[in-house]
Amino acid sequence: MHPVTTDAPAALLARYDRPGPRYTSYPTAVEFHAGVTADTYADSLARADADADAPLSLYVHLPFCEERCAFCGCNVVITRHRDVANQYLGYLAREVDLLASHLPHRRLVSQLHWGGGTPTYYSASQLETVFASLARHFTFMPHAEIGIEIDPRVTSAEQLARLRQLGFNRVSMGVQDFDPTVQEAVNRVQSFELTQTLVDHARRLGYASINLDLIYGLPYQTREGFARTLAQVLTLRPERVAAYSFAFVPWMKAHMKHIPEASLPGADVKLALLGLTQRAFADAGYQQIGMDHFALPSDELARAVDTRSLHRNFMGYTVQSARDMVALGVSGIGDVQGTFVQNTKKLSEYYAAIDAGRFPTERGYALDADDRVRRHVITELMCNGHLDIGEVERRFGITFADYFAAELAELHGPDAPVSDGLVTAHAHAIEVTPVGRLFVRNVCMVFDRYLRARTAGASPVFSRTV
Repeated sequence: MHPVTTDAPAALLARYDRPGPRYTSYPTAVEFHAGVTADTYADSLARADADADAPLSLYVHLPFCEERCAFCGCNVVITRHRDVANQYLGYLAREVDLLASHLPHRRLVSQLHWGGGTPTYYSASQLETVFASLARHFTFMPHAEIGIEIDPRVTSAEQLARLRQLGFNRVSMGVQDFDPTVQEAVNRVQSFELTQTLVDHARRLGYASINLDLIYGLPYQTREGFARTLAQVLTLRPERVAAYSFAFVPWMKAHMKHIPEASLPGADVKLALLGLTQRAFADAGYQQIGMDHFALPSDELARAVDTRSLHRNFMGYTVQSARDMVALGVSGIGDVQGTFVQNTKKLSEYYAAIDAGRFPTERGYALDADDRVRRHVITELMCNGHLDIGEVERRFGITFADYFAAELAELHGPDAPVSDGLVTAHAHAIEVTPVGRLFVRNVCMVFDRYLRARTAGASPVFSRTV
């Protein structure tokens, strides 16, 4: 993959900074609908179970937090009432039992991830109970990727030690920005010293990979302040870093309405912050992964980039290519046999479904043949910055130039990705250029048939691409 550059002319910023999907999935969650039900999910699991030797990916959503961070776009439950959170664990264990009953022959797991919320909202013994409910039914492969997201402000040494004993080998810590003004603005006050202490302890415990999350585009961020944060992060030498663009979506997340829009850096400053990030990690020897991640050369993600074998699912970038991912807990999204399935976001509805002995499915999407082709194209561009056209034709039995005639015309049009230098497009491959990595979401949008169908001027759905 080409190295990324931030030397983007102002004209490109003006042309491409517009709302667009992050492509965590294709089709995106905007297309999910209630026609995918618990019965649909059960049918998908029945087909998945027939592939008995294939490993699974498991995602567990633990939604509770003591307080809300202003930048958060996740499905969370804010409460200090521990009895509410304790009740959830009992229902989660019952959902695990229900899932296992539908997968009697397929119990091998290559990837497990716990997200939230704040999984370490729970005590060490409670976390062990959650893991035991999974281990009772599923077998983890010897080199399984077992990770958890933690908030350093509420995570103890005891919790880290217990998780390591259970087999967790990856930990992801939220940082966002160490600048005090920014932290106050987003209600996330977390010192560098606290984070450093936890990182050091995780290393002593033998975690194979530590990931730190950063966000650029937060209120009151400046080039100087974010440069200081980057320098501090680099002293910790995490194996992986994610640097996300702040998704300011007050029409979807009401708590973001409290952020003064005037406090947000403009597109030019956001691009400069991304540039600082890319240069800082490149100079420190990190490899850029996809559009917003970085990894040390020894990390398996970096090696996957070199071999163009990087994958992406709802858990993020990965080298684990499990064909099916099942999700547990409120709002969890699975991907099973070509069907996306999302659990209800409301605790009351989640509990009622489990009490009734059925999956708490709220909505989803069953991919058709065209979706599968486009998902492959978009995934390859997002992950590896390269699309092998011959491989697409062989895999799906199509003639690429005919199938994507309209898309190729759009790529080659005036003021379009090819003429703007975002991609090179030839008969055998489409390659994202260094400057194109900045706008890879826009490149992928060309292949999104659902965006074509959306009415211009409709209410906003996605965050801006820069």
